Amino acid sequence: MPNPKRVTERLFQSPSKYIQGPSAIHNAAKYLQSLGRAPLVACDKIVHEIAGKELIEALEKANFKVTHAEFNGEASSQEVDRLRQLGLQYSSDFVIGLGGGKTIDAAKAAANELKVPVAILPTTASTDAPCSALSVLYTPEGHFDRYTFFNTNPAIVLVDTSVIARAPYRFLAAGMGDAIATNVEARLCKNSLNFGGGLPTEVSVAIGTKCEEILLKYGKQAYEANKAKVVTPAFEAVVEANTLLSGLGFESGGLAAAHAIHNGFTAIEALHHLLHGEKVAFGTVAQLILVNATAATLDTYISFMLSVDLPVTFEQLGIPNVTDDELRAVAKLATAENETIWNMEETVTEESVFFALKGADAAGREYIRRTGWKKDE
Repeated sequence: MPNPKRVTERLFQSPSKYIQGPSAIHNAAKYLQSLGRAPLVACDKIVHEIAGKELIEALEKANFKVTHAEFNGEASSQEVDRLRQLGLQYSSDFVIGLGGGKTIDAAKAAANELKVPVAILPTTASTDAPCSALSVLYTPEGHFDRYTFFNTNPAIVLVDTSVIARAPYRFLAAGMGDAIATNVEARLCKNSLNFGGGLPTEVSVAIGTKCEEILLKYGKQAYEANKAKVVTPAFEAVVEANTLLSGLGFESGGLAAAHAIHNGFTAIEALHHLLHGEKVAFGTVAQLILVNATAATLDTYISFMLSVDLPVTFEQLGIPNVTDDELRAVAKLATAENETIWNMEETVTEESVFFALKGADAAGREYIRRTGWKKDE
């Protein structure tokens, strides 16, 4: 957000504790016991089979009184209120969000309503949502609704990389699409307020830089490890970049056009099935066009994205015949009042975003044509 009040304090925020490693769920009780004894565990049907049963068994073995709340699939105000009511009904003293980004966002919001701590246990490394003190809420139909901000970050973030490695590799790639935007966006927000209401600190700048370094260095290796469902040092590094570094980097560094364009993409129903980071990746290329990045810079990011099968053209997004009217609707939403695009120091208009969207598609197509890139079979 811009800084009209000329705030001069720098601010950095983070979860109280972050744990990552293979089979970490087996030790969940040890890490979670400080939060309470009666957790509300929010997870969907699929995640319940993948990791929920294992988590609940570990907690009940340690004499936790667990309430399982099946997540309905959309992080909406209605779902948050349903989880809140379940928490009240069963006297839950903390909430566990087990699953992907939308489950995590709903769990954080429900814990905030209940005024209890929240522990986040992601089962994919597909977004940087786990560590932040905010949730992105949507309408029940899947349209972007609003950001909801909280006074505290999650008390604990516990990442079991054995579980992450079993998730579809598309999720890890989407997490890299989200995370690669962190440094690209934050470096344009140096004079804007971050999500905590202060200016970015030097450590948030360093985190964003390190996040990008890890992704460019190890992203492809980690992607291939995930395809083989194995935990390697490269895989561990990228999971940390996607989850911890990107989470800390965006929240204390700031967001700009890439995420605003992601939000704008909710105007096109044909894109609703895409993962958050897949849309953010394209938004990152559009932001680079918007700020007149060099051809060499564009090549660096487009090459990385294609190496992990992230979309850089309208065709790869699944909208080869998108109309100008549809793109103008995206640009209108991306430049709405209070959108993160206004954190940028550059002058931005609805028209310039419309042109950047078309420019990003052109840059992606040109790179593919020039290099002869073809998707791995």
